[in-house]
Amino acid sequence: MADKEPKVHRTLHIRFTLPAAQPAQLLSMVKAAAPFYEMFGGKRVHLMQNVDDPGRFIQVIEYETPEALELNRQRIASDPRLQTYLQAWRTMLAGAVEIDVYQDVDE
Repeated sequence: MADKEPKVHRTLHIRFTLPAAQPAQLLSMVKAAAPFYEMFGGKRVHLMQNVDDPGRFIQVIEYETPEALELNRQRIASDPRLQTYLQAWRTMLAGAVEIDVYQDVDE
């Protein structure tokens, strides 16, 4: 039986700087988190490194989630599993982290 609940497609950008960046270590962490992303509707996750400033990164997460769940992102943000994952990122990232959520305008 197909799920009839309306879904929304979102793209999450997480921007951060790691001056002594080890891309292999970051990529390993991103890959290890794949099941976590899938739990929240993750469809595609990738890590991008700035070619002109190798310490700057963007993690891009594309996901599709039920509309009702997306409307209550604050509740998701307080999920203990998400908090554990974010704490792991915070220990690696001493600097600021910028997070933006985008939606397609042509849907």
